[in-house]
Amino acid sequence: MIKVSILYPHRPGARFDFDYYARQHMPRSIALLSAHSGFRTVSVERGIGGAEPGAAPAYTAGCFFTFDTVDSFLAAFMPNAAELQTDMPNYTDIAPQIQFNEILIESTAAR
Repeated sequence: MIKVSILYPHRPGARFDFDYYARQHMPRSIALLSAHSGFRTVSVERGIGGAEPGAAPAYTAGCFFTFDTVDSFLAAFMPNAAELQTDMPNYTDIAPQIQFNEILIESTAAR
């Protein structure tokens, strides 16, 4: 399984509209990408601080998609890339950093 990390580096003065991102962009992204059989999970996170108390976060926001393979992510994303990328100026002026990761260990709390 792989995780696609879409990270928006923190930059003083940068614009990131979390309301639009959470209420418009991500629901559309999820609707489009989750239609693919390789889709597993998605999470969206807001950076709240760095390693030192009071420090700014390294990333303003992050979106993490889990898919079976890189190819399954690309098969889901590429037909929708233009729509999703065209929407970016509606919520940010930050260029995202994208990284593909192989998930080696994943665990959830036992309850």
